[in-house]
Amino acid sequence: MSQPDPHAAALVLVDVQRDFMPGGALADTDGDAILTPLAKLLAARRFSLAVATQDWHPVGHISFASRHTGRKPFDHISLYGHDQGLCHDHCIMGTPGAAIHPQLPEPFIDAIVRKGIHREVDSYSGFRNNWDATGRRAPTGLAGLLRERGITEVYVSGLARDVCVKWTALDAADLGFSTTVVWDLTRAVNPANDEHVRGALTNAGIKIAQSRDLI
Repeated sequence: MSQPDPHAAALVLVDVQRDFMPGGALADTDGDAILTPLAKLLAARRFSLAVATQDWHPVGHISFASRHTGRKPFDHISLYGHDQGLCHDHCIMGTPGAAIHPQLPEPFIDAIVRKGIHREVDSYSGFRNNWDATGRRAPTGLAGLLRERGITEVYVSGLARDVCVKWTALDAADLGFSTTVVWDLTRAVNPANDEHVRGALTNAGIKIAQSRDLI
């Protein structure tokens, strides 16, 4: 595994927020296990840029099962012609659960990109929203930020491996960035999906690394 280019590589930390940690509203299995090694990787300053994405939902967001009569968390609906998973209310704007986890060293995070900010549109990926009523996936601004800073390599970490990490990595590759998922610095909603997720990533030309390869 080649090392990140210190002048052209970004570490993207996907949704490392309180609500996705054990005890949170939408906890990922062992989500807190990535905090210490992720902080160590940030402190090593092996990347030109570190960007955190942040789920930042309004009350009554379209992805909340509570919004849909007769539906429960983890049900799926068709939304604008595409599959939409429903979940517990989580990462509501301004609440403690939406905060970036304080164990991440704030001075080493260069920017935060918020997603899922529109009440009627979800956003799994850090790069683009899900489809809206016009059939469009609007950009979040992350790709523009990276390109303005001369970034050509993206290393993806965070939560959850089988949803937002996967979508973020697939979009990064689709947008032309050389993309690597730092596998041990991710956790899944459902670890039983790991083989499928790994296959989807590698089929898209995305590399898989371990954090020890980068420090």
